[in-house]
Amino acid sequence: MTTSLLPGVESEFRRAVPRVRFCSLRVYCRRDESLAVRQDVPEPLYRSENVGAMITVFDRGGMGYAATSDITPEGLRRAIQRAVEWARLTAGRCVVDSDLIAMPEPTGEYQGPDKVPWTSSSLRDKLDLLMEQSRRLKAADAIVDWAAGLWHSEIETLYLTGGGGRVHQSFHLTGPSLRATAARGARSQTRTFGGHAFCQQGGLEVLETFGFGSAAERISAEALQLLDAPDCPQGRMDLLLAPDQMVLQIHESIGHPLEMDRILGDERNFAGTSFVTLDMLGNYRYGSDLLNVAFDPTRPEQLASYGWDDEGARAQKVYLIRNGLLLRAMGGVISQTRSGRSGTANSRADTWNRPPIDRMANLNLEPGAGTLEDMIASVERGVYMETNNSWSIDDSRNKFQFGCEFGRLIEDGELKGVVKNPNYRGISAVFWRSLRAVGDASTMKVMGTPNCGKGEPNQIMFVAHASPACLFSDVEVFGGA
Repeated sequence: MTTSLLPGVESEFRRAVPRVRFCSLRVYCRRDESLAVRQDVPEPLYRSENVGAMITVFDRGGMGYAATSDITPEGLRRAIQRAVEWARLTAGRCVVDSDLIAMPEPTGEYQGPDKVPWTSSSLRDKLDLLMEQSRRLKAADAIVDWAAGLWHSEIETLYLTGGGGRVHQSFHLTGPSLRATAARGARSQTRTFGGHAFCQQGGLEVLETFGFGSAAERISAEALQLLDAPDCPQGRMDLLLAPDQMVLQIHESIGHPLEMDRILGDERNFAGTSFVTLDMLGNYRYGSDLLNVAFDPTRPEQLASYGWDDEGARAQKVYLIRNGLLLRAMGGVISQTRSGRSGTANSRADTWNRPPIDRMANLNLEPGAGTLEDMIASVERGVYMETNNSWSIDDSRNKFQFGCEFGRLIEDGELKGVVKNPNYRGISAVFWRSLRAVGDASTMKVMGTPNCGKGEPNQIMFVAHASPACLFSDVEVFGGA
């Protein structure tokens, strides 16, 4: 993408490194393309390219950042000078003395998967594919709105440190989408292709991974089913969640509460805090014995995989929750220094003009031993739910209410009729302890989300989750739009 620019940037940085305790340069280059067809009409093509650099300086106990889109020698020198000035202005005024932070000096290369490159298919071929899916979505007169889309991001980063560190990484990310809305009179129901969760690292092979080419008819048929289905019943009962809803459940009620900067209070003003406190780490029962959750940015196909985070920490798989017990939170090098606790390599920035902050990456719930059929057979009265369509959770990431697109009743161990507008609510500190069965590897899906927002100024980040289907006991379930 921009590889030809990097040698010049690197040599200029090496010449201009100031006499400070620590200095780093992070160059970020990103190219995006997305296309869509709605109601058999192609929508305008979206393309963008974004290139810039961030300088970080630690000196005399202070921290300074300066970002620039001017990566000429003059632009880099100006950014370095500004970062040094900010570091000296903040000396003695930071929440942590930067002299105490041992920043990594990493070296290495990382390249994510890209088996069928995005560019191996022409724009015309991609539009033809979307036109075909669009026509398949319009399966009946009651389908009043429908759309098919594709997006792809190509990202390249170069991280350099004044002490000789050098990490070069490149990523390809792809996601398809399908949507069908059925309506009759004042009633309408929408069904999508996994919500926003069907995205992974890779090229066009991701479409085959998720079965994109054969999904349109099912999406349309289920929208029609929902239109005539009764509302989800209300009451306390068993709840079986499909992986594409578990993504949201893990993200909101495990991922965000375990981000260290929230625990330390940094996000209180914007994205909220956490019900988790530092003294819970190592002794708090987060869930039942079946709950095993790992932070794992090493799984290549997942959306948020990488070799090193944006502070240079080496990526590795780390268990956050083991057999229901909370072991650690997700905190990068700076947060680990502040808290005095072990963390993870999860300090990430979404672009060149943002400093890294604590972000979940791949946060995965490990599979158990039950098949989907076994879990259904164990339920006397309950609801099976797929695909998130609404979420609400309090500022401490504890009390929540989530809604799904598609539900089916479970009665006496058998799947029964479809129900619309299935919802459930709970409290994170209680909900995960009601986990009574975890699906095996055959129920596991690897998914993600491209638009997790956090931070001031805001950062929109790629995150990912892999999960099997999971069964919970005695959950408050209800219907209604």
